[in-house]
Amino acid sequence: MTSRQRILAALNFQPVDRLPKDLAGMRSTGVSAFSYQSLRKALGLPFKPTRVYDTGQMLALPHVDVLDALGCDVVIVEGDCLTNAYEQPDLWQPYDFNGRIPGGHVRDRSVYRVDPDGTIFEGAAMSMPLGAYVFNSEHAGQEFILDGELPRPDLKQVRRDLEKALLTDQQIKSLRETCRRVREESDRAVFFWGQLKLELCIHGYGGLAIFPVLCLEDPDFIHELHDLHLDYALRNVRSLLPEIKDYVDVVGTDADDWGNQNSLMASPDTFRDLFLPYRKRHNAEIHRLAPESKTFLHSCGAIYPILDLIMQTGTDILNPVQWPAGGHTPQEWKDKVRGKMSFWGGGVDSQHTLPLGSLADIEGEVTRNVATLGKDSGYVFANIHNLLSEVSPEKIIALYRTAERVG
Repeated sequence: MTSRQRILAALNFQPVDRLPKDLAGMRSTGVSAFSYQSLRKALGLPFKPTRVYDTGQMLALPHVDVLDALGCDVVIVEGDCLTNAYEQPDLWQPYDFNGRIPGGHVRDRSVYRVDPDGTIFEGAAMSMPLGAYVFNSEHAGQEFILDGELPRPDLKQVRRDLEKALLTDQQIKSLRETCRRVREESDRAVFFWGQLKLELCIHGYGGLAIFPVLCLEDPDFIHELHDLHLDYALRNVRSLLPEIKDYVDVVGTDADDWGNQNSLMASPDTFRDLFLPYRKRHNAEIHRLAPESKTFLHSCGAIYPILDLIMQTGTDILNPVQWPAGGHTPQEWKDKVRGKMSFWGGGVDSQHTLPLGSLADIEGEVTRNVATLGKDSGYVFANIHNLLSEVSPEKIIALYRTAERVG
């Protein structure tokens, strides 16, 4: 099988010649820019620039030789035509993050400034103190203040912003040509992560503390808001997807983290009433226009209680499969979706086993999880979320080599 055939067979619950694997097919299955060169060296690969394509999370865009060495089957195309399927030197500028990433490259180095204490600022709100490994902002959205009305977006302004963000003819042309070239130059599955997303989020406008409460307090307002986002998403889907459907295999539909470590961010009823109908229409339109492509939802945390509802939306693939959150086993997760929705991730406990365990611990857990999650197909192997800076290259290699051996 080619990598593309392997991925599509797994996503259609068909037998595969080996376990399909992903590294950085999207922005939650990636690897830290701070450990990327050590990984290349451990794999016996020559130096190539560390392309930091997600500076908020400080993620490296892996080169094809890393994907080859780890047996990974997916390449990415983003909405601004960025890809790792082939080299794009004109898109990158050298920037070493105050000497912390020698040979580093970014898309636009003019957005950074450095304070005398070594803190790096990206724009006005994001900062990375010396010794930190990601950028951060003051807090995740509006502070939760119970006095007075909850803050909410101006729907007229939301409509204006969404209208401005609609794909232009030139963007569609550029994306079509990028996706076509990726298809011609790579036999890997093509993951599109860009303007086809619906962009509904339980911790969206106002942040984690505000938006779930607003959903309870004023569901009619949320319906109006979500109607605007669905209209925007469907217009982009109808203009772009017919142009690229022959070149892409997986379409990212959203990143909407419904779980924390122990429970849901909001009730299943909130998902059923305010999110499910919109996600269902979005998935249905993608499937109508591109029946061979699979839809992909990213949702972190303890979301086991809403797996049935997510399947009702028509979602084909769920990531990151954070089974350690919420007290359910990988077996319970798999039994819930078997033959109906594929999993992408979940390969190892990324908060405990991966950073704190031995190589033997990692190998043992990966072996068990592959046997469970990969049974009856419908599974693409990856870590639960990104490989952070503290994860050694030896552990990363053990992760993928074990999956290769047992899968």
